[in-house]
Amino acid sequence: MEQKEELEVLVVLELKGLQDQEVFEKHVTKEGFKIVEGEKYAYSGRSSSTTFSTKAYILEIFRKGLLKAGFESCGMIFQIGEMPWQAYKFDKTTNDFEAVK
Repeated sequence: MEQKEELEVLVVLELKGLQDQEVFEKHVTKEGFKIVEGEKYAYSGRSSSTTFSTKAYILEIFRKGLLKAGFESCGMIFQIGEMPWQAYKFDKTTNDFEAVK
């Protein structure tokens, strides 16, 4: 069976009013992300699944972490491998990330 290449993942949040940083960071690190040293709200990881699955995973993990920790607002950008994705903003009416148009 062919070995699937691992992709580097980088997630950067523009986060306002995070109520419990410890709860948030414990959640995302438990799910496989590392805190990028010296950067505020930047996380790295590796993925061996498809970019589509990885995107869905990123959105879900950070959504759950934010809801657990409490926050005012959050924007997100991320890159999977060499491919930057569009920006996302957390919509508190749907409790989910929505692509920024």
